[in-house]
Amino acid sequence: MVKFLRYLQYEVFLLPILIIYTLFTIVPLIRSFELSLTDFNGYSTDYHFVGLKNYIKLFSDDAIVSGILFTLTFALCSTALITVMAIPLAILLDQNFFTKHIHRALFFFPSIPSGLLLAFIWGFILSPVASGVFNTILREVFGLGAQPWLSDPLLAKLSTIIVAVWAQTGWHAVLYLAFLQSIPKDYFEAAAIDGASRLQQIRYITLPLLAPAMTVSVMLLLTGGLKVFEIPFALTKGGPGFETHTITQVIVLRGISETQFGLASAMSVVFFLIVLVIACFQVTMMQKREERIQ
Repeated sequence: MVKFLRYLQYEVFLLPILIIYTLFTIVPLIRSFELSLTDFNGYSTDYHFVGLKNYIKLFSDDAIVSGILFTLTFALCSTALITVMAIPLAILLDQNFFTKHIHRALFFFPSIPSGLLLAFIWGFILSPVASGVFNTILREVFGLGAQPWLSDPLLAKLSTIIVAVWAQTGWHAVLYLAFLQSIPKDYFEAAAIDGASRLQQIRYITLPLLAPAMTVSVMLLLTGGLKVFEIPFALTKGGPGFETHTITQVIVLRGISETQFGLASAMSVVFFLIVLVIACFQVTMMQKREERIQ
């Protein structure tokens, strides 16, 4: 009994966090599921139980289906591209050269301003009109005509992903850099003595020991990509048509603009399950990879 009380005295300090998490995460999630089974419009207290009607309606709504597809595409493509670019960049920034601190700060800087602000700036640069910054460069330097960067479905999706990659690669490179600097230099010195080239050291020492960092980085990128809102919204407003709609944007539109709160709640529940399944799958697979490497 005494041991139990001694153990409990430390657990008491977790109660405030547990209470806050319950009030602001668990309770709203349960309430959202309850409202997803009703025709609640967001303000009237007179609403009725409709069962799974909202969930069935989800997959007959073009904006919702398009939002799910583009969100998944955005999350997977941005995660893959950022990971492929951030690791070599981290290895490069880990070298001992005179301006290394300046270069680290420059690459990290895009992650400091708001994503919404960055997207508005890139919206001006990628403006599809002839006077757009990028189109002006194409015309003056290469003699090419104006390109519909944000008004063509394929180019709009590609532009949105590229802006996200540009904004986040530096931050994740710094994350990998922190793990790189924790790797003992003795490993590389021993490999060099055994005749291993620089590429072999990266393949057999650096990349395996970066597995924990990759687990964290990929999880952050996937969950952040699935929850993305500001970059696609500021660049294209979800257009052209529904091509760059995201799940979060459709939830806001249906729940607030169109007062279909029950439908928006159903979307949020489905969205939560999608994020949960993908996150659990990713973490499980990455942890198994770490175990195989070890």
